[in-house]
Amino acid sequence: MPYDESVPPTRRRRSLLAATALVAVCLTAAGCGAGDVGGTRAEPRQGGGGTSAPPPSKSAPAPEKEKTSASPTPSAKASKPTGGGATGPLSGKTVVIDPGHNPNNHLHTGEINRQVDIGTTHKECDTTGTSTNSGYAEARFTLDVSHRLRALLQEQGAKVVLTYDNDRAYGPCVDERARIGNEARADAVVSVHADGSAVGNRGFHVILPASVRGGKADTSKIVEPSRDLGTRIAGFFVRDTGSAPSNYVGGNSGLDTRKDLGGLNLSTVPKVFIECGNMRDPKDAALLTSSGWRQKAAQGIADGISSYLNG
Repeated sequence: MPYDESVPPTRRRRSLLAATALVAVCLTAAGCGAGDVGGTRAEPRQGGGGTSAPPPSKSAPAPEKEKTSASPTPSAKASKPTGGGATGPLSGKTVVIDPGHNPNNHLHTGEINRQVDIGTTHKECDTTGTSTNSGYAEARFTLDVSHRLRALLQEQGAKVVLTYDNDRAYGPCVDERARIGNEARADAVVSVHADGSAVGNRGFHVILPASVRGGKADTSKIVEPSRDLGTRIAGFFVRDTGSAPSNYVGGNSGLDTRKDLGGLNLSTVPKVFIECGNMRDPKDAALLTSSGWRQKAAQGIADGISSYLNG
């Protein structure tokens, strides 16, 4: 597919340079060295040989009390927008938070393995996500961090929309996740994830949209603002969590650009993904399962979004 690398200049170029400098400062201060994401394709539970991530363990640490009811079929709507009524620096701004995966996806293999159009190709509707070795599911982590992030943004006056709030049986599909942000005309969208890589691979990285044009995908207008958003989030994530950028993705920059993610390809508003850490590494898992660290993670993301929207 053709890729349009020509991005029109924006008023944010100076802000982007400042944000890049912020990342460098934060990395130095931290002493750092040089469906869509974070999941596996679900396999049917019968017949053996499945590779889906294990369902949440009852002994795994619970981020917060979760609802137990789920609709029998996927809802076509995102969670009801909240916030936006209070005055604050983000008054009048809309932020969409996209908690990665759904803890019940492994129970709906047929539905989430269904192929959807992401513009340049077709991919599974969603994936199961990963988990720590003790069974703490990525989907539980992402929803917990998203709730914390929502509260922080609401305190600043933002209107916040969640693509999913434990209110549906599975999904939403990656194309619907993108559509929710587009229809909300969001000023910024962040998809929250955690990675599932090899032991020894540690740290976070922010995924940026590549310049992609094909079928329903055209990211030419969002590449530069998304990079600005992602760079700011990376810088503040280092500052607020003390975590280093990934040592296995992004060349220690904390940034990675991809063209194969439907949630980014189909977005018409500035959007990034963040992989907050590697759930399969014991040291990262200890952070991801810590309530205190999850609050720091939410703060880092919130500070990056605020910097971008006020820039």
